[in-house]
Order: sequence, then C-alpha cells, then structure tokens
Amino acid sequence: MTKKTIASGEALKLAVVGHTNTGKTSILRTLLRDVYFGEVKNEAATTRHVEQARLTDSQTGEVLVALYDTPGLEDASGLMDWLEDNTASRRDGIERLQQFLAADIAQSIDSSRVSDSYDYSQEAKVIRQLLASDMAIYVVDAREPVLGKYKDELAILSWAAIPVMPVFNFTDSQNANIDDWQTMLARRNLHISTRFDSVAFEFEDEMRLWQNLATMLTHSEMLEKLMARRTEDWAQLYDEANIIIADFLINVAAFVREISEDDDPMPVLEQMQEAVRQSERAMQHNLLNLYKFYDNAVAVTPLELQAYQQDPFDPELLKSYGIRTTSGAAAGALLGLGIDAAALGTTLGLGAAIGGIAGGLLSNTSSIADRITGVKRLYIDPATLTLLATRAIDLLTALRHRGHAATDATQLLYKGEKNSLDTSSDGSYDNNADEDSNSITVWPANKLPSELKKARGKPQWSSLSSGKSEQAQLLRADMAWSLSGKLQSYKRES
Repeated sequence: MTKKTIASGEALKLAVVGHTNTGKTSILRTLLRDVYFGEVKNEAATTRHVEQARLTDSQTGEVLVALYDTPGLEDASGLMDWLEDNTASRRDGIERLQQFLAADIAQSIDSSRVSDSYDYSQEAKVIRQLLASDMAIYVVDAREPVLGKYKDELAILSWAAIPVMPVFNFTDSQNANIDDWQTMLARRNLHISTRFDSVAFEFEDEMRLWQNLATMLTHSEMLEKLMARRTEDWAQLYDEANIIIADFLINVAAFVREISEDDDPMPVLEQMQEAVRQSERAMQHNLLNLYKFYDNAVAVTPLELQAYQQDPFDPELLKSYGIRTTSGAAAGALLGLGIDAAALGTTLGLGAAIGGIAGGLLSNTSSIADRITGVKRLYIDPATLTLLATRAIDLLTALRHRGHAATDATQLLYKGEKNSLDTSSDGSYDNNADEDSNSITVWPANKLPSELKKARGKPQWSSLSSGKSEQAQLLRADMAWSLSGKLQSYKRES
C-alpha cells in the first residue's frame, strides 16, 4: 500500500485503468504483441482481477516496465457518493482512499453476507493497484460521450497523487468524440493525452505514448531505454519479414519441372500450382507468427486470411491487381502470352519455340539441347510472381498496422494506390511514371527484379524443384537478402 517514488534504474510500475469495456486488456495485448494476455470479450467486466505483464529489454532480459491490467470501474459515481458521505473532505486524497479500502464495502465478500446492494470490491482492486503504482494510463473509449460517471472516475483517480495520462482507444471510429473529451480533461488539469488504437495500430502512436509518459516522470531512463529497444526490434521485424517474402519469391521463381515436348502439360501444371499455393500459405503463416498473430485453438485468430487465400492462379484476381493479360489469352486458361522474354532472364528465341502458357505456367524449349531431346521446361510466369509479391507486401503492411485486439478479417491496406516501380540502371526501383502507372503491383509484370530473373536458371535454388528444403534455402540466401532490400523500397514504412 505504501507508495514509493520511482528511483533511477527501477522498473516503472504502470497501472492501466478505466471504465468497463473501454479496451484496457486490448491495449495491453497490442503493447505486449500477445494475443494470449488476459481475456477480451464484447461485454462489461471481463477482467475481474489485477493481472501483471512485463515489458523487458529483448537483449538483456531486464524488466523495464511492469504493466498492471485492472478491472473496470463499474460505479464510480456511487463510490464518489460514499466517499463524500463517509470521509472528511479536509483529509488528503490518499487518506480518503485508504479509509475506503478499510471499509466493508471494499472487501470481496460472499453474497449471502451482503446486507445491502453496495459492493465496491472491484473498484477497491483498482485503487489498491493505483496506490502501489508509479503512474497510470486512463483508457478512454473515444466513441463514448463525456458522461458524469467518467468525471467521477477521474476525480477518484486524482486522489492517488500519481501522474495519470488519458489514452484514447478506438480513435479510428467515425464516432470518436475526442474534442469533447479533451475539453473535459483540460478542465481537470489533464493536458497531456495520447491516442493509441488497439485495432488500427500505428507504431508511431506507441512511441508517442511512451514519450508522453516520460515527460511526466522525474526519472524516465527506463522508458527511454524501452523506446530505443522497441524501435530497434520493430525495424528488425520488418527486415526479417521482407527476407521471408523474398525467400519465398525466389523459391517460386526457381521452380521448374521438365516434361516431354509431346506430353500434356496440364497434370504437371496442376501439381506446380498446388505446390505454389502451399508455399504461399507457409510464407503467410511465417509472417503471422513473426508478428505474433497465431492461428490456433487457444486464442481466437485475430487475423483471418480470407483475402489472401484466393487462388493466385485465378485470372480474375490478376485483373483485380491491375495485371493485364493479352488479347491472345483464353479466358481463365492462358496467362502472360506475349510477355517480353527478356523479363524472364532467358532467351526464348523464335515464337515457335514458345510452348503454351496455361494458368500461370510458362513453357521454355529454347535451348538447342532441349529441342534435340524434346524436353520442355515449365516455370511460374512473371504475372503470377508479381501477384504473389504484391499480395505478400499487402499482408505485411496489414500486419504492421493491426493491433492485437483486432478480431475481424484483415483488409488489404493501401490497395488501389497508384504506385508502381520502375527499374533504374543500377537495379533499384523508383516511382517513375510509365505505361504501368495505374498498376497497384510492386513492379510491372514485365519488369521482374534481377534476383528473380537469375533464379530462372537456378532450379537447385528451389525446394519445390529439388525437394531439398534446407540445402535450397542456403543456396538462395544471398539473393533473398538482396531482393529483400528492394522490397523495402516499396511503400517503405518508418
């Protein structure tokens, strides 16, 4: 119960308080990057006890901030009436709160012993934690109007004599009433507040939250260390995610199957398509796990992949991404016919040497040896590779802008932006406008990055071709690293 002033080098004890169902646990899940923390339901009073979580230095394991998720304040107005009737106004706030905590109505008692309808045991849990903490954030549902009960909550919190910072949740809603809230808060000398949406997440909002808290402390070393480490970790996650995507793309680009020139390519095509689908799903789940959006039965999956599980070989999906097929392509059957052969890093030679292109598959019988032996090599075509790359980047963008309280299906963020990339002389990408300026893909389908072109001649790089997963991954590692740098230049995020 004894409150001690935070000293230099001590972990910050931060209480998360607020009315019931304002999203306190949801905010903690997002800060912790942990969908398992606490229990989140669309009903009041889900959290019934104080739960502790820790933010640590990812390198040293040092605890930097101890977070305390508290039950919702259910009847602050009733509690304020009791405090006014049973405590002396001349006593300071902490003394009045301590007197309340010693009273019977603050105890968790069996219902058979309750002599009246007053039971403030939940509020008592909040106040006990508040008095034992260094500071608090007061979570506000920005969609709620400013009501008297919220004013009473803030009055009671102020008696704990610790810094309290309001945090607006659900700020992405069109029904947000932030201006009204800020006016009320200013009248109570709460001039520092911040926005942190537990669904529509922005990393900059998290940094602003910590920065604002730091301005309210005498010793803010722990928060400064936390901000520096989390900034490094966030950037490292982005690097790792782009390597995952780049490795997947090179694995698919190097995928090749050989058939006799007289064989029907469709059975092999179907096998190749299914192998690519499975590989894409594995890549997607690697991204989900990297950002701690787990798909299992323990927690409700916060990120449904329906938008990303459409068949990448569906020609209608290609059209939705602005990837054009030529007039010679049969509806739903032939894709990419007439694509510049130079984009593939191979020389197809005469048009007669080009086999059928069916459902994302490109046939190459260009080499003299292949023509003599009657061998036909089948690859995944540039249009499909471009679609796979764009969809992977879209998913990564969605993950980076999604809080761990989100429960509905992911949307394709930024889809529809006019942002295509051209290739410069040094192999990098820029946003020069060209005939593909209306494309929403990461690059024009006829201008694959050099790493994917090179992969065409390296079937040993693909585990889909060789079946040797670890060995193939080692062989393509350098190319994956190089391609990941180019992927980051597309819609780069801070």
